[in-house]
Amino acid sequence: MMMILKPLSSHHVSNFRLSVSFLHSVALSDAKVPVEEEGDDAETVFRMINGSNLQVELKESLSSSGIHLSKDLIDRVLKRVRFSHGNPIQTLEFYRYASAIRGFYHSSFSLDTMLYILGRNRKFDQIWELLIETKRKDRSLISPRTMQVVLGRVAKLCSVRQTVESFWKFKRLVPDFFDTACFNALLRTLCQEKSMTDARNVYHSLKHQFQPDLQTFNILLSGWKSSEEAEAFFEEMKGKGLKPDVVTYNSLIDVYCKDREIEKAYKLIDKMREEEETPDVITYTTVIGGLGLIGQPDKAREVLKEMKEYGCYPDVAAYNAAIRNFCIARRLGDADKLVDEMVKKGLSPNATTYNLFFRVLSLANDLGRSWELYVRMLGNECLPNTQSCMFLIKMFKRHEKVDMAMRLWEDMVSKKLRNVCLRWLRKVIDRVMSRLKGSSC
Repeated sequence: MMMILKPLSSHHVSNFRLSVSFLHSVALSDAKVPVEEEGDDAETVFRMINGSNLQVELKESLSSSGIHLSKDLIDRVLKRVRFSHGNPIQTLEFYRYASAIRGFYHSSFSLDTMLYILGRNRKFDQIWELLIETKRKDRSLISPRTMQVVLGRVAKLCSVRQTVESFWKFKRLVPDFFDTACFNALLRTLCQEKSMTDARNVYHSLKHQFQPDLQTFNILLSGWKSSEEAEAFFEEMKGKGLKPDVVTYNSLIDVYCKDREIEKAYKLIDKMREEEETPDVITYTTVIGGLGLIGQPDKAREVLKEMKEYGCYPDVAAYNAAIRNFCIARRLGDADKLVDEMVKKGLSPNATTYNLFFRVLSLANDLGRSWELYVRMLGNECLPNTQSCMFLIKMFKRHEKVDMAMRLWEDMVSKKLRNVCLRWLRKVIDRVMSRLKGSSC
């Protein structure tokens, strides 16, 4: 059996509980926190970008490095900059340096990532300059996805009006592909970065200039909390002669479940079957989550059995939804049994599974069991994600456990889990060491 919360042996636990004298020795000797190992060419170029203050300095560093700038390398460098919040202007210079190489053409991924980096840093003038340059050299790189990246950054930082203005600016830039797919990209952006109300208003103001399709309505149905609004779009869609697909039904079922209208969700599933549209694993997972919202975790567990009878087998996400319900109800024993059932079915718990338990243990301020769970997680070859680490870091801070913090740091670096947690973890370690120094004086 693979019980997630099964106690570890005293041998395993003792390996991670260092003595107070050790902590004092670390603090008093000014021990350094481990640093990341040197990376490959992508890491080298990333350091050049961040370490250069002038355009000419960056060019000289790149020229003298002897590093071959392939599409794959540039993709990796830009991805590194994106997730490390590197220097946007110097990154743009690096991008242009590569563009100037004879015969070199960027990938769509590189363009979209570069635009994202600029947008995140409010460099909107540079965004449009780069798009104009790209149109001249390789128009094929600019896609509806590119437009969605740009609109997403504008919507995140600016108004709805400015987002719509950017939408029309794109039309002037690349009028040849401007169709319903672009309209859908605008609506999706507004749903994600603004509000469903904004998306609805823009849809009604522009729908006569485009031809809304099934995807248009699937987008507009995807985020409502009010079933009344969602039902209005559902009826408009049918009025246009569009036949709902499984995504459409799942979106409306999701609205019903979030609105705690489970009976409506069940009736819609019956309607799906009448229309010969087969409910999928997302349909059932949504219902499982909805039953949890109304405090019925046992009934949600029955859905796992019911879906099998219809030939739809639960995946990790479906089990996680059922496990979440038991964790919310503080019934960790039942949650643990579902994990065991998952494993017997050949499904491996993922970071989300463990995070459900971390959340409960964090609320209970149970550092001991949280650490044991973390060790078991690694033992099962499941890498923690940012949320996993943040649960642990918060408890390290509360309990001032620098030994555990340093072990987590080492694990993150050795497994190349470079994320925002490293910065927070460094602060916790420095803070606890500082206190230990003070207490020794």
